[in-house]
Amino acid sequence: MTDYSQTDIYTDISLVDDPWPYFEYLRERGPITPLPHRNVLAVTGFEEALAIYADPTSFSSVNSVTGPIPDLPFAAEGDDIRGQIADHRSQIPFGMEVSGLDAPLHAPMRSLLMPLFTPGRLKAMDAGFRHVAEGLIAQFPASGKVEFIRDYANPLATLIITELLGIPRQDRPIFRKYFAQGTAAEVGASADVIATNPLIEMGMRIAGYIAARRAEPQDDLLTQLALARFPDGSEPSLEQAARVASFLFGAGQDTTVKLLGNAFRLLCERQDLQGELRADSTHIPNFVEEMLRYEGSIRASHRLCQRTTEVCGYTIEAGTTVWIANLAVNRDPRRFVDPSTFDMDRPRLKEHLAFGRGSHTCAGAPLARAETRLSLELLLRRFADIRIDDRHHGAEGSREFRYENSYVLRGLSELHLIFGESARSV
Repeated sequence: MTDYSQTDIYTDISLVDDPWPYFEYLRERGPITPLPHRNVLAVTGFEEALAIYADPTSFSSVNSVTGPIPDLPFAAEGDDIRGQIADHRSQIPFGMEVSGLDAPLHAPMRSLLMPLFTPGRLKAMDAGFRHVAEGLIAQFPASGKVEFIRDYANPLATLIITELLGIPRQDRPIFRKYFAQGTAAEVGASADVIATNPLIEMGMRIAGYIAARRAEPQDDLLTQLALARFPDGSEPSLEQAARVASFLFGAGQDTTVKLLGNAFRLLCERQDLQGELRADSTHIPNFVEEMLRYEGSIRASHRLCQRTTEVCGYTIEAGTTVWIANLAVNRDPRRFVDPSTFDMDRPRLKEHLAFGRGSHTCAGAPLARAETRLSLELLLRRFADIRIDDRHHGAEGSREFRYENSYVLRGLSELHLIFGESARSV
């Protein structure tokens, strides 16, 4: 049995591909348990995670992206460090991004973002999304052998977001190339690398688009964002508007790509599920929700305790980093019956915490769901047989898969599939 007593989740790459035994080790020690390094508490309990997400007064999102790396730029003092966080927010990596903001800064910025993801907006864009997906499918080689992450999932997510916003078509290859590289919160990386914000370069480019839309409005979402106002009627600065648009890329890209890869790996390993969805596409939404619970895109999220408080009987001191293990939380047997079994008929399918909960619920969730449902529909309709390429991953029973080296995301670094006989044209 592996000894996990001194494991550092932020440097131990052995946990990347198969974290499940470690999660069970933590669960045996309680739904909230201290880790041996970095003043971090691990949360594997559903109710405990829910309570933390629901209490932004006690738990700040300022370290949501990188967790305890690098160290805080101040020494936490006392039972309430909200003032210290406010004074040093700009020095904390991603602390000024939408994902890292707290009240009262967060709500106005998120208000600019949410109209982009309404059901009506996504439905109106359906034809454009399908055009993007069908174009990528049309480029699959005649052999049917596809590296699914590189050739479909990654470009789909990037191109659909550029379609959604209205990024000029001639510039879309730049975004596709940019988002095809890099890993967020890389396990074992230096503090400087982890603190690097990869969205800054894209943000500068997007700021140029927004400035142009303010001068000459067009009929697209970039114009809507450029002309948007905060709830109090004030105009966002160019930097604020660009931050929101850049955050949209990050939120939509990561959640979609990871979810697609995880979903198609499972479908290929469970041909019965593939057949069921192909026979009746009305089951696809339930499949997506159970996939999110079973193995979603977000491996873990972070909060910084900013006011000493009690969560489900456990005292958490100000200055402590809370590591919410979303993958483990969604398999909490106290909440989900037989949690390691994939069950599309599970009651209350949307109760999972795959996208967090509360004011910081992942903004890209509606888009990830829509893109995954669309991909399942198109690919299962087009191909009568989709399977794993044994040449790359090994034969059934001894397959190997590699995941992105990230302590906040859960996604395959590559997935080699064979798209076999065509069922009928899309």
